[in-house]
Amino acid sequence: MLSEKQLEILRERRAKVLAGGGEDKLQERHAKGLMGARERLLALFQPDTFQEIATHAKHAGKHFGLAEKELPSDGVIVGTGFVDGRPVAAFSQDFTVMG
Repeated sequence: MLSEKQLEILRERRAKVLAGGGEDKLQERHAKGLMGARERLLALFQPDTFQEIATHAKHAGKHFGLAEKELPSDGVIVGTGFVDGRPVAAFSQDFTVMG
């Protein structure tokens, strides 16, 4: 059973991951008329069917300065859901992370 402290750590990690590259970068995309990665996937899938996979994934890159960088969800949102009643798997690059 998880303690309240462990649950709080998980909530903080999840909030950080879901923020992607940050609210400011997402607002920049919105100002250009573009959607964020999760928004694109939610628009594709039928309501309430999207299930994200590997939300807490971390990159293993060590070159080009990546060892020091934290990339939420490794900059890629992956999941499954239904499109027109059919099961579908899809991914979306999160350009707020490295783009």
